[in-house]
Amino acid sequence: MSIAKLFAQKNVVFSFEIFPPKRDSSIHTIWSTLEELRDLRPDFISVTYGAGGSGGRSVTAQIAGAIRQRYGIPPLAHLTCVNSTRQEVEESLRQLREEGVEDILALRGDLVPGVTPKTDFTYASDLVDFIRRQGGFSLSGACYPEGHTQAPDLDTDIQNLRRKVEAGAEHLISQLFFDNDSFYRFAEKARAAGISVPIEAGIMPVVNAKQILRMVSLCGASLPPKFTRMISRYEQNPAALRDAGIAYAIDQIVDLLAQGVEGIHLYTMNDPDVARRISQAVENLREG
Repeated sequence: MSIAKLFAQKNVVFSFEIFPPKRDSSIHTIWSTLEELRDLRPDFISVTYGAGGSGGRSVTAQIAGAIRQRYGIPPLAHLTCVNSTRQEVEESLRQLREEGVEDILALRGDLVPGVTPKTDFTYASDLVDFIRRQGGFSLSGACYPEGHTQAPDLDTDIQNLRRKVEAGAEHLISQLFFDNDSFYRFAEKARAAGISVPIEAGIMPVVNAKQILRMVSLCGASLPPKFTRMISRYEQNPAALRDAGIAYAIDQIVDLLAQGVEGIHLYTMNDPDVARRISQAVENLREG
């Protein structure tokens, strides 16, 4: 069953994201993380695209395969195209097929300073269309509640998103955000533009101030006053910031669930304790 079809069977889809170990770490470091995440019964786990050439791509495929085979959870493998040729994407698809992975989150990927992008794929919609034509995969896409940083405005970005859906994306996961009203405005505009596929809200708990501010600079998420006050109050106290960040994420999720969101995608940052505390806090709400 494709991940997109889960939304017709559940009140709320609840999923996690993990990333491959760093290049200087063994892949085996991810298994203990997955053991703990499995106990939280997510509906699926996405694994980000490994960096560093073909070796990185194979790591993503290997971990996604293990999520399915070893842990019995549907995997969603990220695949980017900005720095890949058509042949390299075909090789990634071959590796995913060998691992039994059937769901792909198709992304353009981040532009790397000093690295000239490849020209086979310009946009994520190009990658979605290419994979769809190969057959054998169900496709998901990313969306930006406050608009992509390179889009002139949100309305233009939503038109681009509609093209991605028309190319074959059956399910969308939002980039992180800290103001739920931004997500609600985006979702309303997306539906008005004719985008009807399920949209999951991407939530990242703040447990490290430097890390989260770096992520915000990359994705363009705005920082509401409530959030900035929290960071200012606790940034010099790591334990307090961790607790406050988890509480903030729980508060976001409670509000999203009350408003009837279709799914929550938790950016775990490979931290099972954070995932557990949040999952347990909203477990009964997910079933309601």
